[in-house]
Amino acid sequence: MEPASGSDISAEPPYPVSDNDFKKIVAILRIAVPYTGIIMSTRETAQMRRDTFALGVSQISAGSRTNPGGYTESEEDDSAQFSLGDHRPLDEVIRDVASMGYMPSFCTGCYRMGRTGHDFMDLAKPGEIKKHCDPNAVSSFTEYLMDFGSAQTKEMGFKLINETIDKMEGVAADRARKMHELVKGGKHDLFC
Repeated sequence: MEPASGSDISAEPPYPVSDNDFKKIVAILRIAVPYTGIIMSTRETAQMRRDTFALGVSQISAGSRTNPGGYTESEEDDSAQFSLGDHRPLDEVIRDVASMGYMPSFCTGCYRMGRTGHDFMDLAKPGEIKKHCDPNAVSSFTEYLMDFGSAQTKEMGFKLINETIDKMEGVAADRARKMHELVKGGKHDLFC
């Protein structure tokens, strides 16, 4: 547990959890609920976030601000609701994730296509969702790299994208290649 403003237990939590036990909790959650997304926030350190990817974390936040109006106000505002453990900018987090061989994805395709709840689970359980997730990850990551990525992140990111597409098969590979080229050609907001 990390300190949070307004909390009675922010100084000393009654049942502290060690980093090792926290990692065990993440692993147990992944085994117990294999199709559920596990999100690791910027409250945790960069190293903890790296470590928990291998244990089943499926999403992380990046570049977070925790004070009200924090994305429009001065960085010196001290009204943060809780402490951050990872202060890195988005591009650095993206580069770090890619360096570990994970594909950063900004995809919202399932929500926009209505693939939620039972519809999502019907695709997830047999592994069919990969026909959508993998191409959508390639497309959204390509778009990020083209529009916002630093030179170093672009180099690493495009290498990862090419390696990932080369490992894909069938309809997912075809979709990913086509969407990647369309985004590189200037198209935006592509998903399947």
